[in-house]
Amino acid sequence: MAAEKVAFITGGNKGIGFETARQLGKVGIAVVIGSRDPEKGAAAAQKLKAEGIKAEALRFDITKPAHYQAAYEYFDKHYGRLDILINNAGISQEDFMGGNKTSTTSAEILHDTFDTNFFGVIQITQTLLPLIRKSPAGRIVNLSSILGSLTLHADPKSPIYDAKAFAYDASKTALNAFTIHLAHELSGTKIKVNSAHPGWVKTDMGTDAAPMEIPEGAKTGVRLATLPDDGPTGGYFHMDQTLPW
Repeated sequence: MAAEKVAFITGGNKGIGFETARQLGKVGIAVVIGSRDPEKGAAAAQKLKAEGIKAEALRFDITKPAHYQAAYEYFDKHYGRLDILINNAGISQEDFMGGNKTSTTSAEILHDTFDTNFFGVIQITQTLLPLIRKSPAGRIVNLSSILGSLTLHADPKSPIYDAKAFAYDASKTALNAFTIHLAHELSGTKIKVNSAHPGWVKTDMGTDAAPMEIPEGAKTGVRLATLPDDGPTGGYFHMDQTLPW
């Protein structure tokens, strides 16, 4: 089995996920990119290999339960463990600045958003957790958002007060609850579980209106993925700043 650390980044073929893989790879961590499209995943891995990074691609669609067990078998066969899980895959079907449409948000949008951003994250994490337990220093990073903060959403003075995309926001609030609960369960182990707010980043979801470039957006997740033994767990961070739940 390989001696170097290995990380699995879901939705890792583009955007923040791809940049997270690059930054982890640059510090000597083997990275496996999860991608719904095998060709896009392979192309992303090839780009990283061209930079001297040990990178592989794995077909992974977080909405397909059969892919969870396939991911487990892949890491068990090739590495015998998993050191870092970056739950990066996520969707939004709403206009973040389109006004508050909570009363008309459809059940379909709610279900689709939660299936990817919440239920899928829980299921892949639960499936891979036995392999993460085999790591000397397991790290689970849930890519959340500042839009999951109930404290800030309830504060008329907060910068996100009018950014009410109900399905997306609620899915990230629920994801934060998963972070807190799983971190508590694993508090007696070497595994650390944290939520990361990458920032408002120039991605397909963030659009070109965002102020942050993708390399900056990856930094929080990379920091939490490489925390030392005395680092935090059960937290909600942007860079080294703790966010309110």
